[in-house]
Amino acid sequence: MHAMQYEITLPADYDMGIIHKRVAEKGHLLDAHPGLGLKAYLVRERGRDGSPVNQYAPFYLWRTAEGMNSFLWGPGFRGLSADFGRPVVRHWLGAGLSRGTAPTADAPDAPTTAIRRTIRLPETADPAEAVERAVAELPGHPALHTAAVAVDPSRWELLQLVLWRGPAPEDVPGTRYRVLHLSRPELDRLPAGRHW
Repeated sequence: MHAMQYEITLPADYDMGIIHKRVAEKGHLLDAHPGLGLKAYLVRERGRDGSPVNQYAPFYLWRTAEGMNSFLWGPGFRGLSADFGRPVVRHWLGAGLSRGTAPTADAPDAPTTAIRRTIRLPETADPAEAVERAVAELPGHPALHTAAVAVDPSRWELLQLVLWRGPAPEDVPGTRYRVLHLSRPELDRLPAGRHW
């Protein structure tokens, strides 16, 4: 599994309705993309949920490197780069995945919020122990949709992304996003638990 995210920070007075419309019109295009576990179309809107910025920040879990490469070198990313400029793409190696409970009437399957947390590992930290701990600490909550842990070994940074059905719990730290759409063509093929 590979995790990937790019963040497009937009002007403070940007009409975020443009991003909502873009996702509504184009979000389905990756609903069957080979090698893609999931793509969460994430946004932050200035003044909402404590966000100081307007931002479009999609997050991906790739089942295969081939799927990731075909996206990055294909028309979708080319179009995004033409419209907003080519963003810096962050990439992490997958370390763990947890899926929430089955959807219910109170908690439908589509996530509506997400929290991303990054933790820089001190030089003295054992990376394997830190990953084990982060995977063990993945939340178990009735509103959990999907949670992932990944590592950037060039920065020795741990990433935790959690997708929530409904509002994210207030006591969970990290950067908060709204989920506009979820493409999940191969999510069920990503192994849950710890994997490398």
